[in-house]
Amino acid sequence: MLNSKIEAAINAQINAEMWSAYLYLSMSAWCAKEGKPGMANWFEIQFREEQDHARIFFNYVLQRGGKVTLAPIDAVPTEWKSALDVFESTLAHEQKVTSLINDIFALTLSENDYATQSMLKWFIDEQVEEEENAQTLIDQLRMIGDNGYGLYALDKELAARVYSTPSPLAGK
Repeated sequence: MLNSKIEAAINAQINAEMWSAYLYLSMSAWCAKEGKPGMANWFEIQFREEQDHARIFFNYVLQRGGKVTLAPIDAVPTEWKSALDVFESTLAHEQKVTSLINDIFALTLSENDYATQSMLKWFIDEQVEEEENAQTLIDQLRMIGDNGYGLYALDKELAARVYSTPSPLAGK
């Protein structure tokens, strides 16, 4: 059984993950509008992944006998200055998500909740990957600068990204 502090923290994280999904859907729409279908694809996959992250937390609360409490999702930005700006916003957002997950982990330490610590390990590893991916794309966009051919090539590369179900949801 989850204690009330951890249940509340995970419910807040479910909302944060849904907000993240909504943010990435907005970023996908912006990229599509700007004529960058590959980047739009990359963000659409991010959108699906964030929904999955919310589902993992959702399922965990129920599995531990807790109550899922869904809250309204706040509005998200809809405009960015450039492809670089949208990916810099992505990195900043992922760093915030990392801090939220770290805060929950710290709470589990103080509450001696070893089961939730174990579940959060997947998210901690995932956040390292998310931040690295965003930073790599930022570095590539900085190298490309205003080179249209470079932007075209990167957009084509991002169009090849495919969705895969996260391991905690595999077979569910």
